[in-house]
Amino acid sequence: MSPDTHDSRYIQIQGVEQAFKTPKGRFVALRGIDLTVAKGEFVALIGHSGCGKSTLLNLIAGLTRPTQGALLCANREIAGPGPERAVVFQNHSLLPWLTCFENIHLGVERVFGARESRAQLKARTDAALALVGLTPATHKRPGEISGGMKQRVGIARALAMEPKVLLMDEPFGALDALTRARLQDELLAIVHKTRSTVVMVTHDVDEAVLLADRIVMMTNGPAATIGEVLSVDLPRPRNRVELAEHPGYVRCRKAVIDFLYTRQGHVEKTAA
Repeated sequence: MSPDTHDSRYIQIQGVEQAFKTPKGRFVALRGIDLTVAKGEFVALIGHSGCGKSTLLNLIAGLTRPTQGALLCANREIAGPGPERAVVFQNHSLLPWLTCFENIHLGVERVFGARESRAQLKARTDAALALVGLTPATHKRPGEISGGMKQRVGIARALAMEPKVLLMDEPFGALDALTRARLQDELLAIVHKTRSTVVMVTHDVDEAVLLADRIVMMTNGPAATIGEVLSVDLPRPRNRVELAEHPGYVRCRKAVIDFLYTRQGHVEKTAA
């Protein structure tokens, strides 16, 4: 990681609180959130349901504004959505009447249309499809492809816009275990190639340890905050089979499970 201060504090979250008005009064979802993310770093946000993981991701995306505090990306305030921050949701959000190519091209056109030729826009779209291995599905519509393929189109659409930050909200949460594992491996390869800065919400401990450089563990809501930040000091590129018995992998996994189910475990007990 570069020692440059600007790079090491690429995303800055300073004293952030997020509250919502409800019929029962003011609900504080997040409180006292302080976090920095380095350029090229992969950060996973993990915690029980209702701990504000997606709320925090939406704040970084600029989809909502904090009640208190400030969020910066590349030393500029995050005041709303921007092409330098692309979001991949659990629901792929594809337009069903457009082909895979057209769904991606729509985003590319919005970001680069004013300054690039039609041929360049097509080349960008084709390259994004190739990056996620979907060239054969170019002319298929979402209804004609599997859930895993739809999610790949969502990732390709985000990557095609060449974002500086990739924000992912449980992107593999609705997929079966084998498809999920395959897409995790593909994401590892893509991030290694593009050197993207990634912030990803997950509820899966193994996914967090496999993918992330740091795991940000959230306390239970309401008024959730960052309970602990764990550095995942495992070599890259990562291979899930080789890592399964790696002492560092086992240690990180145990630390996250201990935080979630011992120190923050009362949520699960009440739900049982």
